[in-house]
Amino acid sequence: MLKKNDRPVPVNWILLVLIPSVLLCSCKKSSEDKAQSRQQPTTKTTDTSASTATAEALKKLVPVNIKLPKPMFVGTPQNIRVPNLEKPLGRARDPFLAPEGTINAAFGKTITSSDPEPIIGEVEMITDGDKEAADGSYVELAPFTQHITIDLGSEYEIYAILVWHYHKQARVYFDMVIQVAEDSDFSTNVRTLFNNDIDNSSGLGIGTDMHYVETAEGKLIDAKGTTARYVRLYSNGNNSNELNHYIEVEVYGKVVR
Repeated sequence: MLKKNDRPVPVNWILLVLIPSVLLCSCKKSSEDKAQSRQQPTTKTTDTSASTATAEALKKLVPVNIKLPKPMFVGTPQNIRVPNLEKPLGRARDPFLAPEGTINAAFGKTITSSDPEPIIGEVEMITDGDKEAADGSYVELAPFTQHITIDLGSEYEIYAILVWHYHKQARVYFDMVIQVAEDSDFSTNVRTLFNNDIDNSSGLGIGTDMHYVETAEGKLIDAKGTTARYVRLYSNGNNSNELNHYIEVEVYGKVVR
């Protein structure tokens, strides 16, 4: 209860006291918001030039025109007992995509061998464009680990290497190693692109790639655009005999300008 001398405070007086306080707080908060907004980093517009360039590069990838020889057998025999043998794909290989202007840089190029006198054929036949499995189309090298080396003549950006050892019969070739380098001695910037030597019997390191059965499609190794002048291929016999064979090797790439 109000005492006799107590008088109620007029409402307008209360408003006169509260309104300035509210306005002061509002102004203070507005100032703080402005200060915080000035301190926050400005979001930059995303630079799309890199992604655009990547998209343009992808647009220029086209299927490589690979001409395959006539198949000499259909399907993959199931009685081949070789460790670490990959399963057949069961269909044609997908087209291999590479930049426009990619060519077979190995065609007609100089080739040498660890076996100076092949048992059958001449090493020049390995880059002559003949991929058929007929007699007279393949080169037979001596037993044990042998290799051939292709000189591309200049540095190439290599996208794929395609090799046919022997596809008249279903065979598996052992200790297959493919390397590239800057020099013919393979002492500078040597890179291994394929290695299925699972026990390092060739002394080039233990490989993790799988054995495979030779077919008319050949074996395509994705070189991922590595740059090199020399390509070397090793093998160490096959599941039928101790000899080494080559029908054709193709190296797809573009010369480095």
